[in-house]
Amino acid sequence: MMPNASTRTAAVPLTLALLLAVTGCTDGATTDSASDAPAQVQGTPDGSSGGSSGGTESGGQQADMSIPDIVDTVQPSVVTIFTEDGLGSGVIYTEDGLVLTNEHVIRGNEDVEVAFADGQRVSGTVEAADAVSDLALVRADRTDLPAATFQSGLPRIGELAVVIGSPLGFENTATSGIISGLHREIPGSASTSQSLVDLIQTDAAISPGNSGGAVVNGRGEIIGISEAYIPPSQGAVALGFAIPAPTATEVAEELREDGTAEHAFMGLAPGAITPQIAQQLNLEDATGVVVLSVSQGGPADDAGIRPGDIITRIGDEDLSAPEDLLAALRQRDPGETVAVETRRGSETETVDVRLADRPSAEG
Repeated sequence: MMPNASTRTAAVPLTLALLLAVTGCTDGATTDSASDAPAQVQGTPDGSSGGSSGGTESGGQQADMSIPDIVDTVQPSVVTIFTEDGLGSGVIYTEDGLVLTNEHVIRGNEDVEVAFADGQRVSGTVEAADAVSDLALVRADRTDLPAATFQSGLPRIGELAVVIGSPLGFENTATSGIISGLHREIPGSASTSQSLVDLIQTDAAISPGNSGGAVVNGRGEIIGISEAYIPPSQGAVALGFAIPAPTATEVAEELREDGTAEHAFMGLAPGAITPQIAQQLNLEDATGVVVLSVSQGGPADDAGIRPGDIITRIGDEDLSAPEDLLAALRQRDPGETVAVETRRGSETETVDVRLADRPSAEG
């Protein structure tokens, strides 16, 4: 919604159940360097962006390291971040002291403490944060640091994944597994978080305190920033999620530039079509996403979209849940015009929506 703008709110209930425990702060159990270059971003040796495991005998592909070697290589680039509320993890982004972490790890704090793998602890300052992507930069009072290397593309399903962080306050902990899926969305998360879409899924153990830490491939490259897990109490077994490295580095560079990150904004609140909503709106077809509210003067409003409308498609992407809409917007830029298929009663039409930059108050 636009800052201080009134909204048109549909009389439809929001009944999204969030079966998610976001990792994050667990309960308390100025550059003087010549180099401020960001962490390296690596693609595969053949120039493609996808990760790949295997040997070097065909095509010059770098072989995977052993897990102990991966930990030895990457652990010095992973830190623990202490706040007044608890702790989380972070990844060294630049040699001169910038650390990349989750926004929810440092939320509500300006000053933090950063602990390094060599045992040294220094003060840190929150330099920039973006709640939409759940990423933040912390400036640690230390230089000549081992910046991590980030993979430029997405990993492959089945590829080795090693998680390094500080779960439950146990610093410098490593767990391992594989990449279980890509482009994941946490069901029911759209009502509480913009960040839990288009994620990497892994079965490597992620626990509270891992947030902001590293998910690493077999070549010691960061492929994701630990974000969330679904707890066993919800019947889940080894369901962890991470922000992909390409997203993390893109946002980090925007935050370094001016302290903000751009996000495509449609100007509406999406909701799941529950049986109650379907009955209330007399919907015979329950596919799509219901529009709960529309920001007055926003892109959706200008395109004629109204509360109670059903959005079934954006571009070539069919929508079946609010998270689908958020994921579709994550892939687009402010200023881009997208074709949006809507259904109102028995009438279906396609309208062009010119996306805007998300107002800061929407974070």
